[in-house]
Amino acid sequence: MPEENPAAREGHGDFRFALSALTVLFFMWGFITCLNDILVPHLKAVFELSYTQAMLIQLAFFGAYFTVSLPAGALVRRIGYKNGIVCGLLVAALGCLLFYPAAEIQTYPLFLGALFVLASGITLLQVSANPYVTAMGSAATSSSRLTLTQGFNALGTTLAPFFGGALILSAAVTGAPNVEHSAKSVQLPYLILAATLALLAVTFWFLKLPRILPAYTGKVIGEKSIWCHRHLVLGALGIFLYVGAEVSIGSFMVNFLGLPEVMGMDEARAAHYIALYWGGAMVGRFIGAFVMCRVKPGYVLGFNGVVAILLILVAIYSSGPVAMWSLLLVGLCNSIMFPTIFSLALQGMGIQAGQASGLLCLAIVGGALVPLIQGAFADAFGLHPSYFIPIVCYLYIVFYGLKGARVVSKPGL
Repeated sequence: MPEENPAAREGHGDFRFALSALTVLFFMWGFITCLNDILVPHLKAVFELSYTQAMLIQLAFFGAYFTVSLPAGALVRRIGYKNGIVCGLLVAALGCLLFYPAAEIQTYPLFLGALFVLASGITLLQVSANPYVTAMGSAATSSSRLTLTQGFNALGTTLAPFFGGALILSAAVTGAPNVEHSAKSVQLPYLILAATLALLAVTFWFLKLPRILPAYTGKVIGEKSIWCHRHLVLGALGIFLYVGAEVSIGSFMVNFLGLPEVMGMDEARAAHYIALYWGGAMVGRFIGAFVMCRVKPGYVLGFNGVVAILLILVAIYSSGPVAMWSLLLVGLCNSIMFPTIFSLALQGMGIQAGQASGLLCLAIVGGALVPLIQGAFADAFGLHPSYFIPIVCYLYIVFYGLKGARVVSKPGL
């Protein structure tokens, strides 16, 4: 058995201060991630892209989770949580700075490269900050600490559309007589983000945070492979499809609300409604936490999945405000899905929980691939029919909540 990782006792009393500081990080990466929902319609218009080409934005961003998670985990084990946070902030700041030359040169691949670098920094932040938060204090209260900090993540996703709508989409409409100026509307907001991230990196470098060693996550002799745990593997697929559906719906929201048969909104106005989609997820998280104290999480997950499917069907087959509000309300259903699938998948994993968490984090790559698939369907069949792709994702989530999450460990699947 590996030894339990010690926390330095001299820093134990600083946990409350450290947690307060870390909430800023959760807010920032939620804020930055949600800005992609503004970039998708903006760059689609600037470079006259198809839906499939526009979804390469999400492929570049969420693809970093798949390619960088494992190297980031190895780096954090070598340099520690605090240094990992500082490195993540600096890499993310570099990614934001790369938006400036991308807009000057007006090259779409350079925008994608900047997004990948930015997402690599966010991935390193997540790999560092999530386990750091859970290690600060009693294991019995680790879930509540992580839920609290994730609430600030949801706050970031709620506020980002207002920021992006005002500084990117509105600037592109009011002050951009041509493609060149329209592309350059991203420069100021991402320079602001780069400066903020760099300032946070310097701040965290000088902060006196508790010294906690990263947990050992190697395989223990005599333990079964994590692939032998059916509920974990099915849970990883659930994370893949959930993140894919959530990101896909948000990515197409501005274009959906801009359809003449829906609301015919301009991009800047439609961006404000994305805040309601992500704000619903924030509100639903608190409601779900109360409900799951009384109802089995799997049942709540299945119920939310069914309601999400019904809402999307209404959005597909209706028009006007009914279609708009039906799709926006899916955010409320999304609220409890990620943490619920994550916790159900980790049931009974014991000493292998670290490895299992790594697998679930890799599954976030669904945010890269599912929007790309919906984009291809939108190009081929239209935007309304393309929403059957998220429906397929939610059908699986219903299955996982009601049946797939049951713990059945055996030598093979």
